[in-house]
Amino acid sequence: MKINKLLRMLLASLVLLLGLGAAGAWADEGDPSGRVARLSVAEGKVSFQPSGEQDWSEPVINRPLTTGDRLYADQGARAELEVGPFVVRLGQATDVTIANLNDQIMQLGLSQGALEVTVYDMPAGNSVEIDTPNGALIIQQPGSYRVDTAADGNSSEVVVNNGALQISAGDLSQTVQSGQAVQLSGTGPVTATLVSMPARDEFDAWYEGRDRQVQSSPSVRAVGRDVPGCDDLDRAGRWEDSPEYGRVWYPSVAPDWVPYRFGHWAFIEPWGWTWVEDEPWGYAPFHYGRWAHIGPLWAWVPGPIMARAVYAPALVAFVGGPRFGIGIGFGVQAWFPLGPREPFVPWYHYGPTYVRRVNVNVTNINVTNINVTNINYVNRQRAVTAVSGDVFRGGQPVARGLVRVNPEQIQRAEVIAHPGVNPTPRSVLGPRVVTPPPVRTVRFNPTPAGRAAAAATFQRPLAPQTPGTVPRNNTMTVRPPVNSPRAGGTEPQVMRVPTQNPQETYRPNSTPYEPRDMVRPGGAPPNTPPRNVFTRTAPSPTNAPFSARQDAYSSHPGRPLEPQQMNNVRSGRPAGPSQDKETLPHAPRSSPPPREQSKPAPSEGKRH
Repeated sequence: MKINKLLRMLLASLVLLLGLGAAGAWADEGDPSGRVARLSVAEGKVSFQPSGEQDWSEPVINRPLTTGDRLYADQGARAELEVGPFVVRLGQATDVTIANLNDQIMQLGLSQGALEVTVYDMPAGNSVEIDTPNGALIIQQPGSYRVDTAADGNSSEVVVNNGALQISAGDLSQTVQSGQAVQLSGTGPVTATLVSMPARDEFDAWYEGRDRQVQSSPSVRAVGRDVPGCDDLDRAGRWEDSPEYGRVWYPSVAPDWVPYRFGHWAFIEPWGWTWVEDEPWGYAPFHYGRWAHIGPLWAWVPGPIMARAVYAPALVAFVGGPRFGIGIGFGVQAWFPLGPREPFVPWYHYGPTYVRRVNVNVTNINVTNINVTNINYVNRQRAVTAVSGDVFRGGQPVARGLVRVNPEQIQRAEVIAHPGVNPTPRSVLGPRVVTPPPVRTVRFNPTPAGRAAAAATFQRPLAPQTPGTVPRNNTMTVRPPVNSPRAGGTEPQVMRVPTQNPQETYRPNSTPYEPRDMVRPGGAPPNTPPRNVFTRTAPSPTNAPFSARQDAYSSHPGRPLEPQQMNNVRSGRPAGPSQDKETLPHAPRSSPPPREQSKPAPSEGKRH
C-alpha cells in the first residue's frame, strides 16, 4: 500500500518535471512573465511611470515593475530593482525604462545617468541588454557592469568590473572584458575608445556594499537567488526547521499580525490585482511560497529551492458570493493567505505550463478542473481580511479600512475567481502623482529600417578582423575620459585589443506593433526632441493607457485584459469579449464606481 502511494507520488512529480521541461521557452503563448522587477530601494526623490501612462507617481517599496515601466532617480537619489538573478541599480539623475522583461530577457533603456547591473547567474537561454543613445550593450557573463550616459546623450562610458559584454552599434561589434572600460562618443557616427578604468566613486561603494550583503545572506542561501527580496528577511525574522514543512521563516511581527493585511492592492497588467506589502521585507513571502500557522506564530514556507521561481501577484484565495452575508457580499472584498500545498488559481490569462510552474509544490493539481470545494483551506477561519470595495479598488491602505467579518459569514462564503471590482487611476499609478521629472521622451529604434539607417551613419573604429587575430595596427588609444559622463583616469597609453565581429541578426518581436508603441513618454517640454535609444532586440509594446482600456474592464469586472484584448485596445479597436473560461465562480457585481477623470489625490507621504 505504501509502495503504491510512493509510486503515485513519484509519477506525479515526473509528470510535472516533464511538463516544465517540454515548455521550451518556459511559457505558453500569452503567458505572463515568471519574472518581475521588485523595487527594493528608493532613496531620495524617485519617480515612477507605469507602462503606457503619461503621469508620473511616487513609487512604493515592494512595488512590482514590468515591461514598459520607467524609473527616474533625481539629483542625490538612488534606486534598486531586483529581478531574480539580476540586480539593477540607479545613481542620481538616471532615467531607465524596462523595455523587455520576461523569462528569457531583461532589456533596459538607459536614456541618461549612472546604471549598475549585477548578474549573479546567467541561466541558459537568458540575455541581459542595456540600450543607450550610443549603442546596445549585451552582457555575456555573470559579473558587475556600470554604464554612465551623459545628460545630452552624446557619450556613454562602459565599465566591466568583472564579466564580459558585447557592444553593438550599427555594424560595430566589440567585446569588452573584465577590468576594461570603453567610451562611446556620438550618436551617428559613433566612435569607441578604450579608456583607463575610472576612479571609484560613492555610487561604486554603495552598490558594492549591496552586493556583499546579498552574497553573504543566509536567507538567499535558504530560498535561492531566483527569488527577489530574500536578503531583507535576515534582519526581520529567523529561520527554523519544521518537521512538516522543512525550512520555514518566522517574521518578527506583532501578535495580531496577519499576512496580506498590512499593505494595499495595486492593478498591474497583465496580472491585474497585485498585493503590495508595507514592511520593507514584505516581498518574497507574498509572491512566492505559502503561509502556515505553526503553534501561535505565522511562518512563511518557501518550499524547495527552484532553479526558476515563478512570480505570483498574490498567493491568496478570494471569498464572497450571495451566501457571504447581507450587506457584506455585495460591497466588501475579502481574502485569506493560501496554506502549504493549496493550489493558486490565477485570475488572469494563463496556460497549463504556467499554472503548473506557479503551483510547483502542488503536484496533484489539475489545471482543467480545480475543485476548490474539496480543499480544506487551513487559513480560512483565522486569517480572512475584508475591506470595502472603495478601499480595495482605490489602492488605499487595507489596515486602515478593515471590515469585521464574523465566523458565520466566513463559513457561508465561497472561494471565488477574483474580486468583482474594477481598478481606478490610483490603483494603477500609485498613491501619489508627482510633477513629471525633466526627462525626454524615449524612442527605441530596433526596426530593420531604423537599424539600416543607423548602420549607414555609424563609424567602425576598428577594421573587421578574423576572430582571434590581432594585426600590428590594431590599437586603441587609452586616455583619461575627460569628456565622459564621469571623470577619472591616468596618463594616456597604447593597448593592443583583439577585435571580434560575430554575425548579428535582427530578432523581430512576436507581437506586431507600430513605431508609436516604442515611444515612452517623458516629462520634458512638448517641443523637446525625443532621445533615440538604439537597441539590438526589439522592445515589447507598452500597455495601452489606462484611460483607453478603462471601459473594457466593465465587461468582466475585476479581471485584467487578455493578450488579444490588450492588442485590440492598443491598436485603437474595441477590446472584444474575454476568451478564457474561469474555473471558479464569480462574486455578485457591485455597483461600478463613477468614472474617474482626475488624477489620484496626494497621499500623506511615502510608506516604507
